[in-house]
Amino acid sequence: MGSKLVDGVLDAATAGVHYSAFRLEELNLQASKSGLEQPTTTGLENGHREPFVIGVAGGASSGKSTVCKMIIDQLRDQRVVVVTQDSFYYGLSDEELLHAHDCNFDHPDAFNTDLLLSCMEDLKHGKAVDIPDYSLKTYKSTPHARKVNPSDVIILEGILVFHDLRVRDLMNMKIFVDTDADVRLTRRIRCDTIEKGRDIKTVLDQYSKFVKPAFDDFILPTKKYADIIIPRGGDNNVAIDLIVQHIRTKLGQHDLCKIHSNLYVVPTTYQVRGMHTIIRDAATTTHDFIFYADRLIRLVVEHGLGHLPFKERQVITPTGSVYTGVEFSKRLCGISVIRSGESMENALRACCKGIKIGKILIHREGDNGQQLIYHNLPKDIANRHVLLLDPILGTGNSAVQAISLLLKKGVQEANIIFLNLISAPQGVHVVSKKFPRIKIVTSEIEFGLNDDFRVIPGMGSCKIVPRRTKSCLRHYLQFSLRNLYHIVDSHVPY
Repeated sequence: MGSKLVDGVLDAATAGVHYSAFRLEELNLQASKSGLEQPTTTGLENGHREPFVIGVAGGASSGKSTVCKMIIDQLRDQRVVVVTQDSFYYGLSDEELLHAHDCNFDHPDAFNTDLLLSCMEDLKHGKAVDIPDYSLKTYKSTPHARKVNPSDVIILEGILVFHDLRVRDLMNMKIFVDTDADVRLTRRIRCDTIEKGRDIKTVLDQYSKFVKPAFDDFILPTKKYADIIIPRGGDNNVAIDLIVQHIRTKLGQHDLCKIHSNLYVVPTTYQVRGMHTIIRDAATTTHDFIFYADRLIRLVVEHGLGHLPFKERQVITPTGSVYTGVEFSKRLCGISVIRSGESMENALRACCKGIKIGKILIHREGDNGQQLIYHNLPKDIANRHVLLLDPILGTGNSAVQAISLLLKKGVQEANIIFLNLISAPQGVHVVSKKFPRIKIVTSEIEFGLNDDFRVIPGMGSCKIVPRRTKSCLRHYLQFSLRNLYHIVDSHVPY
């Protein structure tokens, strides 16, 4: 998904933040044993109800705790809790205590990962947990020392939190704090000599014998799993600001998705965030606006298609093996709300070759009323699944008119998937309340509407946006009258 322009914009904006793994969450399909079409269940459906888990890894004394503290201080939100991997050290036996300085506390075997995994699983499922308290002076663990309640955001911090695949898979975001080795050693010497009363020779011996080899063998290799790499740790204020902004977005989206179980937001990666930055920039050229808006719309369409019903299907591979997969419903059509919905048609055609596409034209009378003045729909639309296309969900009034027409034509409410590029909370509330069985798929939830009922921050449709961007958006989203009576038709099984 990478591009030089996106990478350049992100690099300039973050001043030293590296994004190493732009990943979309994979679609998790549950195959039907009966062979009948069943509704699709995705990982995101549960993800909206689960906490957003952030893993923070890095070498000892790299500044992980400082980064976590700065994130919490900026959020000022009681829905964020921190779980530290240090709490899950195995306690030393009496015999091991006699040679405590010969124990490698930077090795994966030093941690009770199974207990850590159990606690994280419980937190993700809304259960309170008791976190042990480990003393670095006595090398003993006190079980059930700290009670941690479920939260919307959980930060898991530790040198090796990326080492175990099972723990890694629990995370929605992975941050690696990358600090120079000399800086980390200096901090460790200062901490161990002043706070722990150790002599410098013992500190250096332990560093060369255990800390550095463990970093090279176990910690540094996990850097490749990071979604975000922060150089300089807590000194990188720009990186912290971006991460906090992302968490605030996720908190807001999670709240709305908890209210409306039929709302689905495309997983937010920093690549997606970068493309949103470009299409919202007043200085973006028309060419770039169209290019990156098309990419985002394609993601929304792909995500929407993942909610179609499916049935199990077996095929023979070129090696002669049997592959058990799924086959999605082919009774499908697209309906664009003329005014801007046509901007999403190319992406739909690219994903579903030969798909039928109908039109609905709604005349806006101010912002409190709409009048349906034209429609051209497939004759058999009542028997199809419908992808309703409108890139901006604002007040929701036009959407209500369009969906009401589809229902009047015999379309089942549960067979409608409403695809938006951006959605205002007000519009989501209106559509979900009136039509609770349709699915709304969007790439980002906006802040809301301004006094003119325009989506903010939006994509240049507000009156306060410079004229060049307004004309750019208008040029891209305006419908063509010569296509008004056109409906795509073909002999493919869509």
